[in-house]
Amino acid sequence: MVTVGVLALQGDFAAHARVLSDLGAEVREVRVPADLDGLDGLVMPGGESTTMTLGIEREGLGDPLRAFAATGAPIFGTCAGLIMLDREHLQIMDITARRNAFGRQVRSFEADLTFPDLDGPPVRAVFIRAPWIEDAGPSVEILAEVDGHPVAARQGSLFVIAFHPELGDDIRLHERFLADVRAHVGAP
Repeated sequence: MVTVGVLALQGDFAAHARVLSDLGAEVREVRVPADLDGLDGLVMPGGESTTMTLGIEREGLGDPLRAFAATGAPIFGTCAGLIMLDREHLQIMDITARRNAFGRQVRSFEADLTFPDLDGPPVRAVFIRAPWIEDAGPSVEILAEVDGHPVAARQGSLFVIAFHPELGDDIRLHERFLADVRAHVGAP
């Protein structure tokens, strides 16, 4: 069994924890640096990026999160989690995110996205005050776009999406993340 953390400062971290637990992972809520100890992977959930930034600063999580990422452990950032990993926030991934890129809450929408390395039908993506990737470095692979704007990407062990997979019934992106975690630790 792998142990996966879910940043639990703000946002719908409980929904991610439920999906991951149902898929067989041991899940730990991460609120302080010590909660990162012994984790095999980490989910940075959606929520409100300004509130998350304040919580990370308050709890002294910035450097520990960067150190965790430097180990090569898989990190899955969704919506605000994508923003938190960018150059202007935690500086973990070589991207710049544009906050609320598709508009405010009333502009929320769903879209079908095809991922190049995901079998089956398109993923039904729920976008709520979603960002997009404004700029990406050369080592970043763009995986999906909406209207020409990147909304999913991978860089090494980092996987980010601009939507909320925990709000739908499709668990394939969480399964993919857990497969990355198991591969990282050599677990079956």
